[in-house]
Order: sequence, then structure tokens, then C-alpha cells
Amino acid sequence: MQRLVDLFRNKFFLVTVAFVVWMTFFDKNDLLSQYQYHQEVSNLKQERDFYKEQTTKVAKDLDELTTNPQKLEKFAREKYLMRKDNEDVFVIVKEKKD
Repeated sequence: MQRLVDLFRNKFFLVTVAFVVWMTFFDKNDLLSQYQYHQEVSNLKQERDFYKEQTTKVAKDLDELTTNPQKLEKFAREKYLMRKDNEDVFVIVKEKKD
């Protein structure tokens, strides 16, 4: 018991405990902030990977559209509702349910 009392009277031990408590809970870079930063970095990495995949996909589609006339025609018909002179295009729109 005396050793424990002596330990708490030791100024170096008290300063060390105060420093650890301060760095853990009260500092600008405390544990909660570090966890939030880690989560944000993780989310940003996921977004980066998603956008890299999308960029690759769009680049592949662009390459196909510039080299393949059938793909270009299909794209124009689907996205911009283009048609040939002798055909009709019917657009079916689904009703929104409230």
C-alpha cells in the first residue's frame, strides 16, 4: 500500500498520467478524432476506387463508340432516341407510384 501511495506522490508519474490523459481525450488529435479520420480516409478510398472503375468503363465505352459504328448507332438510339427516316420510335415511361 505504501508503494502505491509513493507512486501517486511521484511527480514524474503524475505528469506522465496527465500527459496520457490529455493526449487521449483533450488534444486536437485525440482517439475519437483519429478514428473519425480513419473512417473518412476509408470512405475516400472507396470513392476513389469507384471512380477509377467508372473512368475505366467510360474510356472503354468511348473506345468502342469511336471504333464500332454499330455500337455508335445503338448508343444514339438508346440515349438520344434518334431514329432513321422510315421508322417510328415509341417511348414507354413507367408511372411513379406514390
